[in-house]
Amino acid sequence: MAIPESGPFPQSPSMAGEIQAFQTATRDLIGVALRSLEAAGDGVSLPQVRMLLALDDLGCVPSSVVAKELGLGASSVTRLADRLVRSGHVVRGADPHHRSVVTLELSSGGRALIGRVLRWREQELARILARLDPALRAATAEGLAVLHQVVGEDYAADLHGPVPL
Repeated sequence: MAIPESGPFPQSPSMAGEIQAFQTATRDLIGVALRSLEAAGDGVSLPQVRMLLALDDLGCVPSSVVAKELGLGASSVTRLADRLVRSGHVVRGADPHHRSVVTLELSSGGRALIGRVLRWREQELARILARLDPALRAATAEGLAVLHQVVGEDYAADLHGPVPL
């Protein structure tokens, strides 16, 4: 999908301000995601954590399923998996019925890392959100839930390359 030089929708001054607020919120939330990686340690990258999160959801699956889930090519998944196998976060295996099928699953170290990342994020978001008035916090959460419904669960499913967590 090409990035248009100007959007098809006319923007009022208030909409321009709203868009800027969402741009800022996007940057803030990406910052929380990246800081969670630093806090968890182990020197894993954002694309690697995306793979670990996918494996946490999927369990032991063929690498082709991971590639589809992440919107990556097979060679990209192989490179990510190679690094995560070397670091002890992923276990590579084979399908007993199809020996040519490579499977991937989290190791106990990978599960522990994902647990640390998610716990840190939860604590950090709680710390940040505690600074908001409860009514504003509830309205913001409700607005974000509606935004997610509008965007849709599969919005980034057909993208190629690493998509943020």
